[in-house]
Amino acid sequence: MAHGSEPGPARRASDRGRYGRLNRERVLAAALELVDREGLSALSMRRLGAELGVEAMALYRYAESKDALLDGLVEALYLELEERLTIGPEAGSTDTAPAWRTELHRIARATYDVCLAHPQAVPLLTTRMLAVPLARRPLAVLKDHERVLALLRESGLDDAGTAALFRAFTAWLLGYVSVELRPMVDNPDEQDPAFRLGLHRMPPQELPGLREAAPALTEPGGPEGLAAGLDALLDRFGESAGKQASA
Repeated sequence: MAHGSEPGPARRASDRGRYGRLNRERVLAAALELVDREGLSALSMRRLGAELGVEAMALYRYAESKDALLDGLVEALYLELEERLTIGPEAGSTDTAPAWRTELHRIARATYDVCLAHPQAVPLLTTRMLAVPLARRPLAVLKDHERVLALLRESGLDDAGTAALFRAFTAWLLGYVSVELRPMVDNPDEQDPAFRLGLHRMPPQELPGLREAAPALTEPGGPEGLAAGLDALLDRFGESAGKQASA
């Protein structure tokens, strides 16, 4: 550099990688693919940059921190949910339930399907929501909240009842998925059911009920269990709505 000249700007890391120029959608898709393949512990700016063929610094244009990248993964899951919901209900459905209730079931099932497609990322649906205030959540998440609340208002509940059912619906949905995805098998290569489940690690005198129930607990409830629990929940709150209407 010539004497007395001003220093130039710091070199900007190129965001043109092996798949062409990056954008936020491509970055988040690659992050989700990495997590699907190797788990959340494998995700870092450096590792993601290597996946995309760019320097890690190039990614900070699309996610300003590791936390922002994790929030982006939550966003990607909810965007996939939105895509599934835009397909619409099956033609010729014979469901006679109120439209708002049928649509809540459709949202719950689509969420379940997204979670089972990306089980490694599912913990973020809880941990990031515990860390991020409502107004700072990704727009795709807020649009899902808006969609559910609009349906709940059609049920006839007052504002307090709608808020209570919204919390219950969210808790049931995310809780059910978390239980479905819990690891239950201790040794997948073991043929003997007791050793496969690791029952020999559980003291029989202290945990007789758990040992007896363990084989049944390993069986997933599936979408049928999700729907049954949701119906029970909606029935319970529906009784409250009926009492409010007759009061």
